[in-house]
Amino acid sequence: MSTQISSETPVTNDLDVRQEKNLAADESSLYMDEKSAIPPYPQDAFGDEEFAEVKYKVLKWWQCGLLMVAETVSLGVLSLPAAVAGLGLVPAIIIMVALGLLASYTGFVIGQFKLRYPQVMNMADAGEVLGGRWGREILSVAQMLFFVFVMASHLLTFTIAMNTITGHGTCSIVFGVVGMAISFILSLPRTLAKVSWLSLVSFVSIMTAVLVCMIGVGVSKPGGAVEAVVKTDLYHGFSAVTNIVFAFSGHAAFFGLAAELKDPRDFPKALCLLQGVDITLYIISAVVIYRFAGADVTSPALGSASPIISKVAYGIALPTIVIAGVIYGHVAFKFVYLRIFRGTDRMHKRDFVAVWSWVGIALALWVLAWIIAEAIPVFGNLLSLITALFASWFTYGLSGIFWLYMNWGLWWSSPKKIALTFLNFLAITVAAVTCGLGLWVSGKALHDNPSSASFSCANNA
Repeated sequence: MSTQISSETPVTNDLDVRQEKNLAADESSLYMDEKSAIPPYPQDAFGDEEFAEVKYKVLKWWQCGLLMVAETVSLGVLSLPAAVAGLGLVPAIIIMVALGLLASYTGFVIGQFKLRYPQVMNMADAGEVLGGRWGREILSVAQMLFFVFVMASHLLTFTIAMNTITGHGTCSIVFGVVGMAISFILSLPRTLAKVSWLSLVSFVSIMTAVLVCMIGVGVSKPGGAVEAVVKTDLYHGFSAVTNIVFAFSGHAAFFGLAAELKDPRDFPKALCLLQGVDITLYIISAVVIYRFAGADVTSPALGSASPIISKVAYGIALPTIVIAGVIYGHVAFKFVYLRIFRGTDRMHKRDFVAVWSWVGIALALWVLAWIIAEAIPVFGNLLSLITALFASWFTYGLSGIFWLYMNWGLWWSSPKKIALTFLNFLAITVAAVTCGLGLWVSGKALHDNPSSASFSCANNA
């Protein structure tokens, strides 16, 4: 009996040892594969937050969705009636629906890229996945310029609104400084969960303002007949297209928003909330306002109503004008803060260095945005420039590149993959055309209207 026991025991132990070695080898192989695919910084810059003073990953999907609505559905909706006037009713609706659906798909691709590469917290991180250090630095500069220019466009809109409400009650530069101060203060919370409650106010604000504007122009009927198709040229027609592209240009902030979700797999729900709201609201508001305001509709559209209604609408819209800029600003500050303190305990602390670093970053970027807003005080020209340089790629082109990268070697592997390959090449083509023609359009506009009112007290309403 003892012989049998002694002979069986080594066999069992040898089997266990072999299994353990095989398991260790498999784990080692898996680790090496992951190590070769993932950059050398932590997968999640926020790390374990169980005992952290400042917790970031607490967003629910609907909070994320409202943040996306607040940052996207603001300036965009105000520029669309003028875009319809520039293109005609039928072409404008077709382009809005097509670009909206394409933006929905490219937003979904961003969510898939985030799940595939959890370390990605912003466009710069995505650039490092695609192109190493050079990719990271190029997209770092591009996304920061985009964020600051969008912040500037919100300060410019705030100035226009205050000039309208007060009848140019004081110097426009003063209104710009006031807008910058308010935006700076609202940007100070370090987590999106706290900022998300402002998005509720923003959502109610823009919906009410657009409704008031539609009712106002419906009653006063300041415009003429509606034209299904407008005779235009490439310059004016593509200027209108860039405004439509800008209306869907929230994608640059999507990685930052998804990074603070409790469960990043909920991102498609938030995206559906955004796209359902913005496509519907854009089409209804643009068509109704154009129907009654006619070819002379203003951009922003709230100025097309009667003077009293315009003042009321701008007053109601002030929260969304400010808050949408605040959300873009918050994502910009978070990128710089992560770049400085990633991998350190200051990410989750409220000590002197952490708090005042955040405040200093916020103040510096808002001052820079104010300078840009004062230098380019024409709303339409600023939107065209932002769209051409950045929004075209962040909204469409980069997402196409993300998909092609994730599916490298599988582009022609099945009918579905072939269709998706063509769709993503289409997204890249749309971005390239929008960028090229958009730069020409915005350059010509700035040349023809050289903004002699830069850093001026003049009324820009």
